[in-house]
Amino acid sequence: MNIARIDLNLLVYLDMLLRERNVTRAANQLGITQPAMSNGLRRLRDLFEDPLLVRTSEGMIPTERAQKLQPVIRNILANVEKTLQPTTEFHADDSERVFRIMASDYAESTIIQPLLKRLSEIAPKIRLDIMTPSDVSYQDVEQGTVDIIINRFDDIPQSFHQMSLWHDGFSCLFSCDNPIADNFDLLSYLKAQHIWVSKTGMGTGVGINPSEAQKLGWIDEALMRIGKTRNITVFTRHYLSAILFAQQKNLILTIPTKAAQLQRHNPKLLIKPAPFAIEPFEVKMAWSPLLQSNPDHQWMRRLIKSVANELESGVTE
Repeated sequence: MNIARIDLNLLVYLDMLLRERNVTRAANQLGITQPAMSNGLRRLRDLFEDPLLVRTSEGMIPTERAQKLQPVIRNILANVEKTLQPTTEFHADDSERVFRIMASDYAESTIIQPLLKRLSEIAPKIRLDIMTPSDVSYQDVEQGTVDIIINRFDDIPQSFHQMSLWHDGFSCLFSCDNPIADNFDLLSYLKAQHIWVSKTGMGTGVGINPSEAQKLGWIDEALMRIGKTRNITVFTRHYLSAILFAQQKNLILTIPTKAAQLQRHNPKLLIKPAPFAIEPFEVKMAWSPLLQSNPDHQWMRRLIKSVANELESGVTE
């Protein structure tokens, strides 16, 4: 067997599988998807020509071969981890590190401002280079040239590490002078004119075809489920522009609630719950496996997660 042809990440997978004896839990511990871990187990079985873990009434049980492999694999990984430990610690208070973060317009409008506030207090020399989804490809992230991506991901490479940051629903923003202000319900919502705001995902963006409602996102898909459509007057990719447009008395903006709540002190706008059910969504942070053990990267991930926890609980102003 030629070791150069073996994916050594499989040893990490095997170590975690033998610890957890559960594919889903092992995947969660490593920050990968359950299908990726299942695929890893299949490859391990092929590599060792052994089932390794067998499902029983008491859960997954390691085979005799796996039991013999476990201490050997653990020792190999412990030595590798020791060898790769950084020789210097990361001192955030004096670091001039530039972190390149791809954030959707929604993510940028919600988490970056409180993140900057925290950085100014504990690491004032650190700088952020905020990039948009259309600036970045998954290859950029995989190669580590972009540190972190924050977005709602429908599909992401299985090799990426990822972490959930928060969940959100949807609210409506419109002018206090909008005629529907005193009678806001589904009927008045459907009769009104609407602002569509979103981002088309990683890579170069494309234009929108208003007739393809199924491609317009969560809001229009939710309306389709109840047999309704809305009259979209303007399409934009920028939350700030959309919020300015919403101050016109004839337009409604439906956006994630955390973004809408940023306007709660705006005397020109009202915030109302959407008058129909829209499935909530999850915002995640993802990064390259190349940066998983980088000490300054670990520090930034912990900080972002801390700020996100405050955002989730409503602490961050």
